[in-house]
Amino acid sequence: MKINGNEIRPGNTITHQNTLWRAVKVEAVKPGKGPAYAQVELKNLIDGRKLNERFRSSETVEKIRLEQKEHTFLYAEGDMLTFMDGETFEQIQIPEDLIGEQRAFLQDGMQVEVEMHEGRAIGVALPEQVTLLITETEPTVKGQTASSSYKPAILENGLRVMVPPHITNETRIVVNTETMEYVKRAD
Repeated sequence: MKINGNEIRPGNTITHQNTLWRAVKVEAVKPGKGPAYAQVELKNLIDGRKLNERFRSSETVEKIRLEQKEHTFLYAEGDMLTFMDGETFEQIQIPEDLIGEQRAFLQDGMQVEVEMHEGRAIGVALPEQVTLLITETEPTVKGQTASSSYKPAILENGLRVMVPPHITNETRIVVNTETMEYVKRAD
């Protein structure tokens, strides 16, 4: 499906320079002189390269629809991650760098959406939020809970997040997988 350059949105997958790219950031720019354009940060879905590109509204790009299929994360072996299709029980291996820093959130048995293009896995969409255990954080100082200051905490997966002062060790919290930030205390 062809779209104009100014219709590109974050998360869109497009064909550019004969390869697949995902729009990471999009900024509409209207200079004082000349036509408006979209400044788009693209990430190559094949090799992970990044590219900043300008698209004018008169330019057209091919927007790609990806097939999304639910898979279960099984295990990691070296730098490859193994997922299983819940319907066919077929297993696929995906390179770890395709997921990037969100790799830390993958847990055994987690349900994810694997994005496919022409039978090839090109991306993994994790759940928006995951529940993790805090293994290490500073103790609360009396009177500190009145302010809106945050303190660092280390999670069971080794990630470091900022949490409110009332959160202690061995507390389960909900973390946003996209922003890698504390959301709330888990029930």
